[in-house]
Amino acid sequence: MVEPEKGKVVAFLDVGTNSVRLLVVRINPNRSYTVISEQKEMVRLGEQEFSDGLLLESAMERAVRVTKNFCDLSKTYGATEFVAMATSATREASNRSELVERVKEATGLELQIISGMEEARLIYLGVSSGHHIGRKTALFLDIGGGSTELALGDQNEYSYLESLKVGAIRLTTMFVKKPEAPIPDDALVKMRKYVKSSLVRAKKEIVQSKVSLAFGSSGTVVNLGEILLRQDSSSRPGVIRYSQLRKLTPQLASLDLAARRKVPGMNPERADIIVAGAMVLETVMDELKLNEIAVSQRSMRDGMLQDYLGGLEEFPGFRELSVRERSVIQLGRACSIDEEHARRVTSIALELFDSATKKGLHTLGKKEREMLNHAAFLHDVGDFISFNDHHLHSHYIICHAELLGFSNREVLLIANIAKYHRKRTPKMRAADLRELDEKDQQVLIRLSTLLRMAESLDRSHSNLVQNVRFSKVTKRSVKLIITASGDPQLEMWRMEEDRKAFKKAYGKDLMVVLNNIEG
Repeated sequence: MVEPEKGKVVAFLDVGTNSVRLLVVRINPNRSYTVISEQKEMVRLGEQEFSDGLLLESAMERAVRVTKNFCDLSKTYGATEFVAMATSATREASNRSELVERVKEATGLELQIISGMEEARLIYLGVSSGHHIGRKTALFLDIGGGSTELALGDQNEYSYLESLKVGAIRLTTMFVKKPEAPIPDDALVKMRKYVKSSLVRAKKEIVQSKVSLAFGSSGTVVNLGEILLRQDSSSRPGVIRYSQLRKLTPQLASLDLAARRKVPGMNPERADIIVAGAMVLETVMDELKLNEIAVSQRSMRDGMLQDYLGGLEEFPGFRELSVRERSVIQLGRACSIDEEHARRVTSIALELFDSATKKGLHTLGKKEREMLNHAAFLHDVGDFISFNDHHLHSHYIICHAELLGFSNREVLLIANIAKYHRKRTPKMRAADLRELDEKDQQVLIRLSTLLRMAESLDRSHSNLVQNVRFSKVTKRSVKLIITASGDPQLEMWRMEEDRKAFKKAYGKDLMVVLNNIEG
C-alpha cells in the first residue's frame, strides 16, 4: 500500500508583550492546510518595561523558555519551517537585540521584530479571514499588552492601519501605583485621557469612513466578553455593548486584586491588567461612537498563516475568495473529497435551483442558494471516515469543523442539507431538526431535495449530464429535461427514486425526460 503524500509542517510564533502564541499547521499537497496545534503561554515580556524601556532579565528568561518549549513541541509534530515575530514590548525595548540573540541561541530561530503597522496588517488578515464581511467597511481593534492596533477594511483589503502606544500592561504600569488595591477613580480618569489623546489622529481618519461592523480581538477583549456574559443575562455571546462595558469598568476597578480574580468569567492571570484593557476598549468605543463590538477569537498568528499562504504558488487566488469560500474549500480538501465530483454536483444543484426559481417552484433567494452551494460542495466529506452512512458523518464533520464566516444557524442548515442528500428525507418536527425553526425546516426540505437530485445526476462520477432544466409546470406536475452524453443509465435509475422526495418538497409529480446527445 502506497503511503499518502504528506505536506510540510510550519510553526508560527507570536512573541507578544503579554503572551507567546503558537500555531502549528500542515500545508497539504492538495492546497489545504490542517491545524495541528494551538498553544498560548502568558510570559509578561513587557513587565515593568514601559517605565524604563528595558526588558527585565526574568521576563526575557520566561519568553526564551516558552519559545524553546514551543519550538521543541513543533518539532515533535514534524515542523521544518518556523516563522517567529515579536511585537510591541520587543520593538520598544532598548535591549531588544539581547532577546533576539538569546532566542536564536536557544532555538535557532530568527526572531523578526515587526513594526506597529505590520502588526496591524497581520491582525487585519487574521481577523478578516475568520468572519463574513463582504464589501462592508469594518473596524478591527486589537488591544495588546503594549499597543493597540486599528485597521479599516473589507473582506479583501485594508484601507487604513494604525498602531497606538496604548495597551493593558503599559497603562497598568503607568497609572496603577498599588497593584493589589482597588484602582482609584483618578487613575481611571488619567487612563481615559491618555487613550483619548493617543486616538486623536486615528479618530479623524476612522470617523470619515462609514464603519458598518467592528471586531475586537486579543485576550483582553475575549475575557471582557466572557465576564459580561456571566454577569448580564441580556448579553449576547460574542458581542460587547458599550452600555455594558461602561458599567463593568468601574465595577472591576472598585475591587482589590484578590476579589477581582474571583469575578465570574475572569481569567485570574489577567485580573491585574483587565481594568486598563477595559478602559482602552471603553474609550475607543466612546470616541468612535461604537454601540457594540463583535468579539473575535482570531489573532495575529492567524494573520501570519494567511500571509504565508498568500505567498505560496500552491494557493493561487486563495486570498481573493471570500472567507466562506476559503473555509468550505479548506474543509473539503482537508477531508480529501473528490473535488471534481463535488464541483459537478454543485453545478447541477445550482442549475436546478435557478431553473426552479424561473419556473416559480420556490421563492428562495440568494442566501438559500449560497447554503445549497456550500452544502453541495461538502456533501461527501463524510467519506473521509467511511462510505457507509457517510451522509451522517458529513453532518457531524460540518457541524464540528468550525466553518469560518458562518452563523451557527447557517452551519446547521448546511450540515443538514448534506445529511439528507441520500437515504431518508427530512421530516418536519423530527427530533434531530428541533434546532431549526419551521421556516428553515421548509428550506431544508427543498434544498436537500435538489442536492439529492444533483447527486443522482452524477451518480457514476462520469460527468455525463450536460444540462438540466425544469419545463412545462402545471398544477400537478413539472417536467425535468436532462441533456446527457453517453449512457446515463445509472443516473436515470436513481432519478426514479428521487421522484417521491420531489413530490414531498414541491407538491408536484416529477416527469423526467432524457435528451441524449452523442458523447
